[in-house]
Amino acid sequence: MSDYVIVTDSSADLPASLVQELGVEVLPLSFTVQGKTYHNYPDDREMDPKVFYKMLRDGEMATTSAVNVAEYTNMLEPFLQAGKDVLVLAFSSGLSTTYQSSVIAVNELSEQYPDRKIYTVDTLCASLGQGLLVWHAVQEQKKGKSIEEVRDWVEENKLHLCHWFTVDDLHFLKRGGRISAATAVVGTMLSIKPVLHVDDEGHLISMGKARGRGASLTALVDHMEQTVTDVDTVFISHGDCLADAEKVAADVKKRFGTKDVVINNVGPVIGAHSGPGTLALFFLGTKR
Repeated sequence: MSDYVIVTDSSADLPASLVQELGVEVLPLSFTVQGKTYHNYPDDREMDPKVFYKMLRDGEMATTSAVNVAEYTNMLEPFLQAGKDVLVLAFSSGLSTTYQSSVIAVNELSEQYPDRKIYTVDTLCASLGQGLLVWHAVQEQKKGKSIEEVRDWVEENKLHLCHWFTVDDLHFLKRGGRISAATAVVGTMLSIKPVLHVDDEGHLISMGKARGRGASLTALVDHMEQTVTDVDTVFISHGDCLADAEKVAADVKKRFGTKDVVINNVGPVIGAHSGPGTLALFFLGTKR
């Protein structure tokens, strides 16, 4: 069986320690704040998430950019030159053009390296939902599965990767066009917190409302209870609200006996659009 590398991008929000443990390669996406562009590396070498979220709380605007074809090519080509095959697990096409860039790069490189296997998968996932899918892909790789078998496993299971999340400040979703200005104003006045998920097309969809922060956090775990199939490994990401993430983790462990809960920040690429106080819960379930 040929040697192959699993590549993802930094919207997967995997912590640097887990990236190293899994042996995956991560292509950093970029974000711009205060007129300067930074790369979103897993080790946060260019900006600490706490600094980023403080900027947002202080009123700064952040914008993001998808990975272009050249960036993908420059990252993938050294592996091909070294005789390795490559499986790319890309950020949801419903939220970014990153996957489309990977398709063009893979097609071009396949022509240049006809003896190598190069595949890319639209994960239809985001944040640690994408990260959890990558984690499962590596577990399949460790079992000795071929690159095609892991690719097929991801394709067959990606719509079982459940994303449930809530936000603390509705104005970030309003700015991104996810909700109306009137909804944001009324919701803020009444302390209404939306409960959202990522649907089968990889888009963010509002699925309900909760009155107050505590109720919205409980609602995430309630949704998990309805569909979860794998309680062993659960991922949680947060927009600089670690205490809330730990509260949800404790609830998950109490309800389901989950042993392995990975918690990490929502990176700047997604956090620019969801804002401080975002809390997201990810697990495998019967359906999204």
